[in-house]
Amino acid sequence: MARYSVLVKKTAADELSRIPKKELLRIIERIRSLEENPRPFGCEKLSAQERYRIRQGNYRIVYSIDDDGRTVEVFKIGHRREVYRR
Repeated sequence: MARYSVLVKKTAADELSRIPKKELLRIIERIRSLEENPRPFGCEKLSAQERYRIRQGNYRIVYSIDDDGRTVEVFKIGHRREVYRR
């Protein structure tokens, strides 16, 4: 399977900077794992959008996949109670 490139939007990078350090390393590992498999076990497609989400502890990572361009774009990273709010 070909590798995907992972792009993190600026808003997601800003959210990442506010996450506690003990959770941060696991979240970064989880994002990097999307290079190998953008649809890992446990990922869910969000209903009204062409986006997916994966869990890492109490945090959620929301992203989209472009199979033709082999890219994964991370849109939002946040605590489970806040990540789906607009």
